[in-house]
Amino acid sequence: MTSTAVLPRRAAVATLLAVGALFAANHVAARLAFDDQAGLLLAIVCRSGLTLLALAGFVLWRQPRLRLAPGLAKWQIVLGLLIATQSLCLYSAVARIPVALALLIGNTFPILLALLTWALGGSPPTRRACLLMGLILCGLVLVLDLPAWLSTADSMAPAWKAGIGFAFMAACVFSGGLWITEHRLSALPGAVRSLYTILIVFCGMLAAGSAGVVPGGMDPPASGQGWAALASLSVLYATAFTVLFVFVPRLDMARNAPVMNIEPVASLLFGWLMLDQVFGGLQLLGGAVVLGGIVLLAYSKRH
Repeated sequence: MTSTAVLPRRAAVATLLAVGALFAANHVAARLAFDDQAGLLLAIVCRSGLTLLALAGFVLWRQPRLRLAPGLAKWQIVLGLLIATQSLCLYSAVARIPVALALLIGNTFPILLALLTWALGGSPPTRRACLLMGLILCGLVLVLDLPAWLSTADSMAPAWKAGIGFAFMAACVFSGGLWITEHRLSALPGAVRSLYTILIVFCGMLAAGSAGVVPGGMDPPASGQGWAALASLSVLYATAFTVLFVFVPRLDMARNAPVMNIEPVASLLFGWLMLDQVFGGLQLLGGAVVLGGIVLLAYSKRH
């Protein structure tokens, strides 16, 4: 796919909602795998390996030109390193703080992307967009029950501060990766760009595992249930990653990225269905606020 024409707003929003739900299901499957002793790096190697195979098949089918122009090669390397860093940071945060809190902080990337785009010469976010992004964040605070987590922060020290830092770093590097994808690598066919990105992630995680950077990072699951969860997270992530990075130049991410804040809300829903997690009235209210903000953002007009 070489066209970079922006999709209609409704189609772009629907695509990002689907991607957010897939990533949410991936997190639930990852939790099941980690609970069964699966290693951090092993999970990333499996999901990036399957994604690499899927993208390689797509590239062989389409047969695009794989050679990168000299000016693009450096940006491609930076993108791959940023996505690898984001994966490590997010899982490092999950290992130190509650998953919901890590996802809340990690999902601030749409706001960071909008600010980064503005800082690098793009259009500033409109007042309406700023208000809606603020509304979505307020809803996320409720749906993830952030006050309850903060009230127990002292019991989680000293890892709590490190976990917050890792989650925020994940948001920062991911927003940078999305900006590079849209503004520096949009001339590349989406599958080729994604293929090189995931190849860098895969090789980087294998190298980290061989070097023992993360203790126990390559440990296998202890039972068949863990292997099933590992396979599920790989399929879910591969699907979401491929859709996102193949279509991202057509999704107007600086405008539509806040839609992906559905991910932590979907994570709570999937957690309730699969892990018997129950959430209360404030969380339901927060979910309604988030969904309302997403709908308003999706149907707001460009000025």
